[in-house]
Amino acid sequence: MLAALALVASAGVSAQCLPEFKNGWIRIPPPGGMAAGFGQFHNGCAQPLKVTAAKSSVFADVSLHETTQTNGVSRMRAVPELALPAGKSVPLAPGGLHLMLMDATAPLQEGAQVPVSFSLQDGREIKAMLEARKRAPGS
Repeated sequence: MLAALALVASAGVSAQCLPEFKNGWIRIPPPGGMAAGFGQFHNGCAQPLKVTAAKSSVFADVSLHETTQTNGVSRMRAVPELALPAGKSVPLAPGGLHLMLMDATAPLQEGAQVPVSFSLQDGREIKAMLEARKRAPGS
């Protein structure tokens, strides 16, 4: 009986574990341009998870993309889902994985806080605030 209760208790803890998105920022685009978002996921949970979608009230369309270099040519492609391995961090950074944020409801202002929600494969959401910036942090 105690073993069954311990199993139920540990399942409840892992079900409540939610990855985090930290240090989020959005590069302010030229007028009418697409914005790119960056930051870092950290999955401190015991189980791997997947991000399956992203959305924001400030943009009509938000999607995950990846930039790759092949023979000196830069290519960008949509990423249908992003794996978050258990106990690991996954960066979204210029030149790699990132968010594409399209059709802003209004021009972004330096320092504005932009809400973004990331949907997980189990239906839960990671909520984050990304700061609008003209330059990368630390540059």
